[in-house]
Amino acid sequence: MNDVERKYKRAGAGPGCGGGAVYGLGFIGALVFYLQQAEGFWQGVLGILKALVWPAFAVYELLKFLITG
Repeated sequence: MNDVERKYKRAGAGPGCGGGAVYGLGFIGALVFYLQQAEGFWQGVLGILKALVWPAFAVYELLKFLITG
């Protein structure tokens, strides 16, 4: 292990560690959106689950857009 690897291991960060912040902000935004759309308790629970997997919805819609035109 070289000095750079030791430094990042100690700090708990490293190249590419910003993705967690982006996912966290996206999760909060998706959570607010889905909970505002919910009309009942179980729809709220479903909204929480959807907020956890929002990147899958985003990638699906992006690929659908790219493939169909």
